[in-house]
Amino acid sequence: MGGHHSAAAITECWLTPPNIIQALGSSSSFDLDPCAAPMPRPWDTARNHYTWPDQDGLRLPWEGRVWLNPPYGRAMTDWLKKMSRHNKGTALIFARTETEAYHEFVWPYASGIHFLRGRLHFHYPDGRRAEANSGAPSVLVAYGEEDVERLIHSGLEGTFVGLTRPVLLHMVLNFEQPTPHWREVVCDAIKNLGGMAKLKDIYAALEDHPKAKGSPHFREKIRQTIGRLGLPRIDNGQYALFA
Repeated sequence: MGGHHSAAAITECWLTPPNIIQALGSSSSFDLDPCAAPMPRPWDTARNHYTWPDQDGLRLPWEGRVWLNPPYGRAMTDWLKKMSRHNKGTALIFARTETEAYHEFVWPYASGIHFLRGRLHFHYPDGRRAEANSGAPSVLVAYGEEDVERLIHSGLEGTFVGLTRPVLLHMVLNFEQPTPHWREVVCDAIKNLGGMAKLKDIYAALEDHPKAKGSPHFREKIRQTIGRLGLPRIDNGQYALFA
């Protein structure tokens, strides 16, 4: 139901931040939310919803891709148990990785976990964002190939951990290697320019490099790197790899 997470005992119903649903493919990509917020809900979390107390999502059948933000407390274990058996969907829960629920129904069955950066701000039933955060870190738990793929490419800040061999292999084969250090980038640029180069030529050679694109002050970083490496200056604004 967007969960029963509580930063303060004002309400028992806390809604999933809509940006999370959007990052995972939007509400239309989920077939079912089995513990959805009651109507009138400010936004959908799936194409179909089971709403307590009129519909008991633990007893009713689940079909397709499931979004699960379960009630907290002892009942959460029952929800994760059903999700692990369904094995197609994503759950949003607190990062209490030592609990029985994790050991029984997350670690053995989930395909991957994304530890969200910071603490979430859930929303009130009317859609307003709570000022207080959730009081604990949260994770997204993916069950099944489709959901782990969407989670890997969601763009949500945090750290993803693969839990199955196919997922780990996918990460090895498809994830980009870390960009090299500036010293390697600068030395390679000068080498490619014939072993010596003017600053303006080094700037031009590296302006489209991933390291430069991520740094608005990349020219300063290049000069700083040249200074730290002690590269010999052979002319005004011209440097070489070797004297």
